[in-house]
Amino acid sequence: MSHGATPVAPSLSLTPSQAMRWRIAIFAVFAVTGLALATWASRMPAIKAALGIDNSHVGAMLAAAGIASIVGLSLATPVLARFGARRSMLTLMLAYAAGVAVIGVGTEVLASYPLVIAGLVLFGLGSGCTDVIMNVEATEIEQLAGKTLMPLFHAFFSLGTVLGAGAGILAVSWGVGVLGHAVAVAVAIAVIAVLAIANVPRRQAVEPGTAEPGTAWRDRLRVSLSAWAEPRTYLIGVVMLGMSFAEGAANDWLALGVVEGHGGEETLGAVGLTVFSVAMTTMRVLGGPLVDRFGRVAMLRLLAVSAAGGLTLFILAPTLPLVLLGAALWGVGASLGFPLGMSAAADDPARAAARVSAAATIGYVAFLAGPPVLGAISETIGLLNTLWIIVGLTVASGLASGAARPLRPADPS
Repeated sequence: MSHGATPVAPSLSLTPSQAMRWRIAIFAVFAVTGLALATWASRMPAIKAALGIDNSHVGAMLAAAGIASIVGLSLATPVLARFGARRSMLTLMLAYAAGVAVIGVGTEVLASYPLVIAGLVLFGLGSGCTDVIMNVEATEIEQLAGKTLMPLFHAFFSLGTVLGAGAGILAVSWGVGVLGHAVAVAVAIAVIAVLAIANVPRRQAVEPGTAEPGTAWRDRLRVSLSAWAEPRTYLIGVVMLGMSFAEGAANDWLALGVVEGHGGEETLGAVGLTVFSVAMTTMRVLGGPLVDRFGRVAMLRLLAVSAAGGLTLFILAPTLPLVLLGAALWGVGASLGFPLGMSAAADDPARAAARVSAAATIGYVAFLAGPPVLGAISETIGLLNTLWIIVGLTVASGLASGAARPLRPADPS
């Protein structure tokens, strides 16, 4: 093992079968979280048309979802400390599945802008909190395996977005309304959640190695919050910021960028999001071995170039095939910033969960709060011109990527 993950002593005693079931369960949690996001993101043109709103109203909806998600992120550490991973994730996944269904009802049954916002808020609260907890789970699994696995976990999130975007293409092509589409996905998420959580080990540990089972949850919470006092947490957050912005902007605005910026049909907008998601998923599947071979910093710098170049091509391309090529390069470039930030936060196993929770919060604030800001700006300068902001942020992320260099064994922070 070279540049990627740091082998650690297992914090749990599991049989190989139990460990594999745990890994598969968290793969499933990542996948359905991506599926839920892409379900409503891929139908955003239809939601916008059904409600008769403009980009500023879309931005306000996304802002509501983003604020709710940030609240969910802030609640993740106390929720995990108080209730543990199993109960927390099951409840939260059922909550965001319900949010997806409410979006469908608000769009097609009642044509209610406030109800769609309510669905997005419910989705945001549930998915935001789940995102932190599933990353904490994934880093512990990575530590048990002793090799870089975080890109693969995030590949499953991207696979979920591919499935969600693909389902969006089929739904548009077959004339399936937003309601039927959203309710079907919500039911699927609920079923998968129950099956997956049944295979997550029962344990009480927010901070393996520092909080013994039975420790008061307030003490575990205090340990978890301590990461916010460490400068390295913020440096890793800077590395994640640009790529999280790039990924979030694609999920929320890429389809509209194809339709409104380049004159494509609604179906082609969903195709553009699918191309992005497939490229991101492919790179995340391949990323672990590449990181272990070439190192985190080198990969992050290379992919920053791909993200900036892909975004530039997407903005300036004179033909739709080049727009789709730009989307693919954009997806490749944005693929590893977030998962490698998670791995970097987990380098010291004694403080892994606290640092992962803090770093995930920084990344998700960019992922969720950034796109609504872009929506507001786009009303003044246009959607494609607004994407130049993301180009600058991806360049900054590449320049700061040295902060993700793996810790030496004796380095405490």
